[in-house]
Amino acid sequence: MNLFEYAAKKHKRNEKYQVWTHENHAEQIHSDKFILQKIHYIHDNPVRAGIVEKPEDYLYSSARSFAAKSCVLDVVDMILPIDKLPLMRTVR
Repeated sequence: MNLFEYAAKKHKRNEKYQVWTHENHAEQIHSDKFILQKIHYIHDNPVRAGIVEKPEDYLYSSARSFAAKSCVLDVVDMILPIDKLPLMRTVR
């Protein structure tokens, strides 16, 4: 049996497949600092996994765009006002 089908059968709300784990939970975004912390968390995933030393070194991350490096992703929507971008390097 397909691993995704097996995982889906364990959770009633899935019809056929499950890709993500159920350890996550939605949170309301309540401040610029909060969203920056979440962006850093996502950017740091390849570092925690031991794939790269710095978030901006991961080719498939928007962290490259925030670090003014060439990026294979098109980062088109800025969720923060432009004056908040310097915070990207400081808020953790």
